[in-house]
Amino acid sequence: MDRQFQEQRIRERKEPWDLVVIGGGATGAGIALDAATRNLDVLLLEKSDFGKGTSSRSTKLVHGGVRYLRQGNVSLVRDALKERAILRQNAPHLVHDIAFLIPCRNAWQKIFYGMGLKVYDALAVRRSFGRSRTVSAKRAIELVPTLCPKTARGGVIYHDGQFDDSRLIINMLQTAAENDACVLNYVSVEGFLHDEQSRISGVIAVDQESLETLHIAARSVVNAAGPFCDEVRRMDDSKADAMIAPSQGVHLVLPRRFLPGDTAMIVPKTSDGRVIFVVPWHDRAIVGTTDTPIEHATLEPSATDDEIRFLLETASEYLTPAPILEDILSVFTGIRPLVKGNGASKTASLSRDHVIVDSKNGLVTITGGKWTTVRKMAQDCVDHVLERSSSFKAGECQTETLNVRGKKSVDLKDPRSYYGSDLDQIHQLESKDSGLADLLSPALPIRKSDIIWAVRQEMARTLDDVLSRRTRSIILDARAALSIAPDVASLMAQELGYNEDWQRDQLSRFADIAQHFLPPESLH
Repeated sequence: MDRQFQEQRIRERKEPWDLVVIGGGATGAGIALDAATRNLDVLLLEKSDFGKGTSSRSTKLVHGGVRYLRQGNVSLVRDALKERAILRQNAPHLVHDIAFLIPCRNAWQKIFYGMGLKVYDALAVRRSFGRSRTVSAKRAIELVPTLCPKTARGGVIYHDGQFDDSRLIINMLQTAAENDACVLNYVSVEGFLHDEQSRISGVIAVDQESLETLHIAARSVVNAAGPFCDEVRRMDDSKADAMIAPSQGVHLVLPRRFLPGDTAMIVPKTSDGRVIFVVPWHDRAIVGTTDTPIEHATLEPSATDDEIRFLLETASEYLTPAPILEDILSVFTGIRPLVKGNGASKTASLSRDHVIVDSKNGLVTITGGKWTTVRKMAQDCVDHVLERSSSFKAGECQTETLNVRGKKSVDLKDPRSYYGSDLDQIHQLESKDSGLADLLSPALPIRKSDIIWAVRQEMARTLDDVLSRRTRSIILDARAALSIAPDVASLMAQELGYNEDWQRDQLSRFADIAQHFLPPESLH
């Protein structure tokens, strides 16, 4: 994960790459990892930072999807439950079990949800994270002490998975790189190379740091650009119909006092038919998510006043004391690449399954899906690429039992447990320079050594990379992240060899980004 080394590999490459992947989110990272472990020569290019978009802005759940079961999508739930177990097995430092409470207002709801979750348990077969059960009103409040008593005459407990999304992307890419994949952020694909038959034979890309234009030959090109995949498709075919109906999901981050226990909560049906989660995460409580159709995907989406108000009002029905606007530490928004189909009018009813399509010129596009099933999506995509070409020599998929970088059993109470086995090396940095162990803010579990590690080992190039994804500072507390930005910029500049002008530019850019995470001063 050294950017200079990876750049040099591209410049020195004489033969076409077997596979060029466009997009460094969860899907692209999964494809690069799958292909590299099959001994394919794979290059991944991300126009911004790895996981900059949707993949770092999820609800932080690795789950089968209880609501998809209700929709009758049994195959998606079954696949997701299998993949949930594989993720926990391969990355236990990032994926773990969490119990959920469904508060029930009457006996009928307990029976209804209890029976549905027995089906959920059955679909997990031998990969269960824990058996579901009904609980009394007294037990429900013991598990979720802030639960409003009038909303629960009891409840149902079930188990699912939780994870750190952007940290998993980084570990997947590190694992891919260890298997000889070439991965680069801040390289944008601007067009395609074509052979004499007008088939795609590579990409034209621009390094956003050096502004160098790169002509990169490839035997196959995969478009894994998530919500932006239609933009990539139209570089190949300007008349391509849109595949994506983008949907915006908003989350509120609250102090841990609003969910002091270790049990999460799900509101299975809100006033407008949505599902809302309240989950503990990194000593905070996350409330989300919304599902709002939008016209266009952007790298920095913003929550609307209505979405924030809806989440606060829903949380207020179930939590006591009720959270108010002033309690919000951060607001983060992700865009889902939902696949259009069957005339559905609500994005909540559009497909969460993934699809793979070929253009007439040979561009492979994969889109849709969900975080939990990324490994299976990647396997399907690489299988598809191999099936359509006889020029590849590749082995079988290896990722079902592949250890992800950092794999280690960890103590979840350790605020840095997400580093897994890499934490030992970070401690070595601190032992050589004790000042690196200093916390940068009393409000955040971020140390100077985390910044150094992100730059040296995780290809962090900007303040946003470090404060939004390598650490989760801006999500945990947007104001606190802004307060430590000057210190982080100074540390990064020393590591990267940049001057004060770079620091000022980074601080200005990060301040603009932070506006999308800061809670509004008032709701109109």
